[in-house]
Formats: sequence, structure tokens, C-alpha cells
Amino acid sequence: MKLIFYSADLSTELDLPIAGERIRAGFPSPAQDYMTDTIDLNKELVSHPATTFYARAVGNSMTGFGISDGDLLVIDKGIEPMDGDIVVAFTDGEFTLKRIEKDESGCCLWLVPGNDDYPPIKITEENDFLIWGVLTYNIKKQLVRSKRKRE
Repeated sequence: MKLIFYSADLSTELDLPIAGERIRAGFPSPAQDYMTDTIDLNKELVSHPATTFYARAVGNSMTGFGISDGDLLVIDKGIEPMDGDIVVAFTDGEFTLKRIEKDESGCCLWLVPGNDDYPPIKITEENDFLIWGVLTYNIKKQLVRSKRKRE
């Protein structure tokens, strides 16, 4: 999966209304007549402004991990990566988004895609390799317009 990078601009605040109660995904609950609080997505999504950036996902190698082409990714370069994290890695001259897995023998690291159509990438001492940052949020566009007519 390739990436298109953006810097995080935290110079502005945009406080948006947020419902005072959680939204149920099951049966509807009585509607709230008003919003009680506000939320600033910059403050919610960015813990470390100096080390956070955004990227746009390009491709389908991570669909099994819920990351689709066009998703907006929030990536923090200040977080220490751990086994199982999804990271932006720079390997042999290219950026890629993959899940990292440590080899049981300790001889290498694997960059694992979320799509069986793509092979895992074995990282050894011979590779030019750097973990650029750790994925903290994946923002998806959910709006889907159906061409079906409602009856």
C-alpha cells in the first residue's frame, strides 16, 4: 500500500457538537434534543503534534485490517512500535503501510499485508529499513449512495 503524506496543521480549532449520550448501533433510543458538549478532532486524534502527520492510503494491500484505498491515516512518529502494530515503514527506498511481526527466531522482522494477494516482506540486516511511524487512527468515509429506489 502506497501513501500520500500530509503534515498535521494544528493551528486551528474546530469545536464540533457531540451528543451527550453514546449512539446505539442496535435498536434506536429516544433522540437527544440537544448536544451537550463539543469536540475538537485535532485534540482528539493528535496526541503528539510535533510527531504526527497524515497520509492517504493508496491501494488494497491492507483491506483485511480494515484499511481501504482512500482512507485518511493518522500516524505518530513519536510512538515506539510494538509487535503487531500497523506502521509506516521505509524499506529499500519505498514507503509502505504494513503490520509488523517479529520472527520467533529473532533473525528478522516481517511486514505483513492485510490481503492474501500480497506476500509478507522479510526484513533482515541487509535491508535499508526504518519504521517511520505507528498508525493511531484510520478515518473512513462511510457515505455510500445507493442507486436503488426506496419503496
